[in-house]
Amino acid sequence: MRVMVLGTGLVGDALARGLRARGHQVVQAGRDPRAGSGTVALDFNALPADATLVRALAEVDVLVNTVGIFRETAEQSFDAVHVNAPLRLFEAARVAGVGRVLQVSALGADPRSPIPFLASKGRADEALLAYSHPERCVVRPSLVFSPAGASTRAFSGMAGLPLLPLPEGGRQEIQPIHLDDLVAVLVRLVEAPEVPDTIDAVGPRPLPLREYVELFRNALAIGGITVPVPAWLARAGAWLVSRAMPRVPVDPDALAMLAGGSTADPAPVANWLGHAPRAPQHFFEGLPLSRMRRNALLGWSLPLMRAALAFTWIATGLISLFVYPRELSLELLARVGLAGGLANAALWTAALLDIALGVALLLMRSRALLYVAQLVLVATYTLVITIWLPEQWSHPFGPVLKNLPLLAMIAALAALDRGDGPDPR
Repeated sequence: MRVMVLGTGLVGDALARGLRARGHQVVQAGRDPRAGSGTVALDFNALPADATLVRALAEVDVLVNTVGIFRETAEQSFDAVHVNAPLRLFEAARVAGVGRVLQVSALGADPRSPIPFLASKGRADEALLAYSHPERCVVRPSLVFSPAGASTRAFSGMAGLPLLPLPEGGRQEIQPIHLDDLVAVLVRLVEAPEVPDTIDAVGPRPLPLREYVELFRNALAIGGITVPVPAWLARAGAWLVSRAMPRVPVDPDALAMLAGGSTADPAPVANWLGHAPRAPQHFFEGLPLSRMRRNALLGWSLPLMRAALAFTWIATGLISLFVYPRELSLELLARVGLAGGLANAALWTAALLDIALGVALLLMRSRALLYVAQLVLVATYTLVITIWLPEQWSHPFGPVLKNLPLLAMIAALAALDRGDGPDPR
């Protein structure tokens, strides 16, 4: 059977592998085609002409759409990715004579939802289900568990926090499904003689959000305390997280989806699998837990170290300019050989450079060169003090000795900090 899988993300890649393992001929289409992987370029924001789409689908037996975004960006909108492009592809599939279309949507998708993500998914679902041909099925997954998935990495990061605030104590019910089970259901829907209009892809039972986090903590051997917070405070925190860390799937809409419930009857999934879907307590079996634990801990410790380092640079610059007695600073610079206007220029230059480094740490996404610059600057300060102000090494408060752990922390950040956090692989 010739199957076209739209999407090269978590579900699309896993489904393509699963179908090829079953002997199907798979063409995968996405924004980032990889040489030799059987993928072709297809940007949902700039689809080719309808006639071109029809020709591309002419020999396809089944079309599966797994494309989706959780958050809009300047380049990708919900309307473009979830509605406009899929509807054009569905129509092209109808004209081309594709026998079946599977749409991977989301649990709770509804065109009348106040949540833009669910509303956009629901509009495409509703339009597809209005077709009488081709045969179609809308699959609505709950949270999908996979170590490579953004939501699973987010839950790992939450579990790694020593103090975790959860809205209303995390009593909201969810029903996560393992990626392997979702893919198995999709493969069976591709191969089955007939398919239902819709199927909610969920795990075997609902469980409170707090219990799901505890499963992560137990599996990763991480302790922590969960603190209930009011819903309004959680929404404010989620808004800040979405602005500071755009790659993390946490925002007010995500909280609204949690509050609205994310559960369904697991019987249909069990029928298609031939057995009950995997229970959440078994999700972690056979996984590289030590690496997951490392990334979970780095997920909060790296931003904390980065923020502390930024504060140190900014505070040092401001203290040098406006708090520490200017005459004492000039006396120290005189011992280094700088006096008069040169000393004042050196004081201002060093202070403004410190402030600039701190601000850059907070704002810049790519920080590799910043860490190198900080290592060079701290090492230079330390060398200058060692040569001209050696008594500072024996100061009881250790102002220079503290440069040693500071250098170690900067070196660790340079090695571990990758854009928004640790390497997610």
